[in-house]
Amino acid sequence: MSPLTASSSPNSSPADLPPTAGATPEVIVRREGTHGRLGRITLNRPGAINALTASMVDVLDETLRDWADDPGVTAVLLDGAGSRGLCSGGDMRAVRSAVLADEPERALAFWAAEYRLNARIRRFPKPYIAIMDGVVMGGGVGISAHGDVRIVTERSVLAMPEVGIGFVPDVGGTWLLSHAPGELGTHLGLTGARFGAADAITAGFADHYLPAAEIPALLEVLRGAEDPADAIARYDLGAFAPPPGRLAADRGWIDDLYRGDDLGRIVTRLIHSVKPAARDAGTEISAQSPTALVATLRALRAAVTFENLEEALDQEYRMANAALSTPDLVEGVRAVLVDKDRAPRWSPAQLADVSQAEVDRFFAPADPDLGLGLAAAFAEVHDL
Repeated sequence: MSPLTASSSPNSSPADLPPTAGATPEVIVRREGTHGRLGRITLNRPGAINALTASMVDVLDETLRDWADDPGVTAVLLDGAGSRGLCSGGDMRAVRSAVLADEPERALAFWAAEYRLNARIRRFPKPYIAIMDGVVMGGGVGISAHGDVRIVTERSVLAMPEVGIGFVPDVGGTWLLSHAPGELGTHLGLTGARFGAADAITAGFADHYLPAAEIPALLEVLRGAEDPADAIARYDLGAFAPPPGRLAADRGWIDDLYRGDDLGRIVTRLIHSVKPAARDAGTEISAQSPTALVATLRALRAAVTFENLEEALDQEYRMANAALSTPDLVEGVRAVLVDKDRAPRWSPAQLADVSQAEVDRFFAPADPDLGLGLAAAFAEVHDL
């Protein structure tokens, strides 16, 4: 077992775990239930809303590799320690530090491992249950929304806010956003807007709603079941309805105003709309990194044609590689996560000044590339 994991008794919760020698584990891994058939993974950095580090990604990947082939584990459940959220994203401060230290390879290694983990979750051969309670953003979406059973609560707050830090939606975000109904994903990706339980289900980021108070009951059922996989399949996850969202009601103007590939025209239509919510969206988009916005729209239009998630992850890796050498990523992380002045100085500062050559660079082959799309296509052929 990795030094960043801890074992426990079959029915323990994070608060029940015995103290471990040395540092507190960033990820708690244990098997629960009478026969240990429920594999449970708890992200354990509550002070950072369980933001992902490179070592956490390694533990998650190693654990899922082991459990995929272990007949004693029939289902896996992911949750987060603390009351603030499942996961606030990847450690973008560390990415910025790598760039400033002229060590971009450290950031690329993190993303490569993270994206491979996202692909592993998507193809995991057993039920993968994600409790998406509280904040679930960026990398947190990547380790939850590609699962089989995705549960949101009244406290869930989701977002893919990367354009606000000079980056692009990644961790399979372009796949999820591009496959949302109509132009909902375009709206969410370009604004970086936060959305709750009902909207997460509408946009295809989640499947089921449970009040947070009902999560312990679900856990007890899974722990007590002879087969957790059968128990989750039989569990009445339709018993509760989420509080109303906004996306379903707003879809008319969203589908109309976000159409096409010209971002300048989209922003103009939004800003001049008679709908106050559309004007707000236009204003929000105008505050984001122009380069990241143009690259994101192009990525979303491409991802809708892809055959699988892995193709989107390959594209996102190429884009991440290019983003490391742009001024906007370092500046965006500084403004939002380091100095927190929320006053980034984008370069270029205007959409009209983003060059085609710069955007093309985001889609150029990376060296080395991940090759996940080719691997997935090979797997699909041999699964027939």
